[in-house]
Amino acid sequence: MKIKLAVIYGILIWVISYILTEIFSPLFYYGLPDINFIVPAISIVVTGFFGILYIRNINENEVIEGFAVGVIFIVIGMILDYIFFLNLKIDNLMFTDYNFHLFSNIILTLLITTFLGYLAQMKIDLK
Repeated sequence: MKIKLAVIYGILIWVISYILTEIFSPLFYYGLPDINFIVPAISIVVTGFFGILYIRNINENEVIEGFAVGVIFIVIGMILDYIFFLNLKIDNLMFTDYNFHLFSNIILTLLITTFLGYLAQMKIDLK
């Protein structure tokens, strides 16, 4: 496992998700105030992108690596959430309902990274 790379990607996932949420939330939130789909959509795209970057260099035990890197992404995200938003009380759309954000982020991240590991181990022959 490449822990240093996983930590760097975890930090990048959190920072990019925050920036994209700040950019796109005014576009979607004011038109649909009761539906918050922009945060999960951004999380799926960003986690998928960095998950692919991480998994493509792994040659054995891809499913286990995918699950492990997902856990690291989650831990990094929780640490950064705690530092910046729960301690400093910065207002952001990602944290209007923190429990929902936390559990949905855990489920989405583990599903995405584990599934990417599963796909990486498959032998596909496209003719």
